[in-house]
Amino acid sequence: MNNSRMKNKIVSVLGILVAGALTMSMAACAGSDAGATDESKIVLVADDGTEAHWTLIKDKLADEGIELEVRTITDGVQLNQAVQEGEADINLFQHLIFLSDFNVNSGGTLVPVGATAVYPLALYSEKYTDVADIPEGTKVAIPNNPTNLARALLNLQRAGLVELKDGGSAFSSEADITSSKIEIVAVDSNQTVTALKDGSADAAIVNNTQAQKGGLGDDLIIFTEDLDNPELAPYINIFAVKDENKDDPRWAKVLEAYHSTEVEAAVTELNQGNLQFKGDWTIADLQAELTDLEDQLRANK
Repeated sequence: MNNSRMKNKIVSVLGILVAGALTMSMAACAGSDAGATDESKIVLVADDGTEAHWTLIKDKLADEGIELEVRTITDGVQLNQAVQEGEADINLFQHLIFLSDFNVNSGGTLVPVGATAVYPLALYSEKYTDVADIPEGTKVAIPNNPTNLARALLNLQRAGLVELKDGGSAFSSEADITSSKIEIVAVDSNQTVTALKDGSADAAIVNNTQAQKGGLGDDLIIFTEDLDNPELAPYINIFAVKDENKDDPRWAKVLEAYHSTEVEAAVTELNQGNLQFKGDWTIADLQAELTDLEDQLRANK
């Protein structure tokens, strides 16, 4: 083989090797891009993603170059699991004490990245117009899930209808009742309005969402919480994410959009004014409250 042919062959082989290396490099880069997080999109899960304020929030985030996708999941545990398992980036539906229960009992690592509002848990009746009118032995329906059951008992205590051991707490149960003027009927939270309307209870503790869905107007409220009461801190609603994602700067933009004048007005209208916004609560404040609740929950197990 002459020198010219040898040189051409070497050049050809080198060309193939270089081309192969470039192809592998490009494939590696493409693979890296495919696995990267799209920081221009946020997937949020809520218990009702069709509410009007979500459209306002989407528009505000779009102005920041962020696409917000809102998905609806009606089950609370599944809403948290979706974020825990990475199917969604963030959720909004729960208060701090519900989150503490999920973290402690389901091994969750979710944390709050902003507060929204606190909503009342009120006592409704179509039969009585004042708590003082409720006679001995009256059946009162309350939600049976642990977090709202404890809150309902505290509410009934403030109304003078029951007394709880050591004044009660966010973890009280029916076993902590030391005296009662009423007969408590614990039902699924979705059935509190039904119990009131079908006569199986003459009064009921109903959360704000269920009251709206069930057509209960404010005129039927005979006792409600003082939303300024610091004891209601466990019931502040929050945006939650996985702990490892808590420092993402996009959460501040989500919170800013939520607490804009237009969005707060839409949320207020939706809830007929029955709420108090808690945008002044810092992430540190929320995390401290969550940690305290988790510690109490572990101690009570």
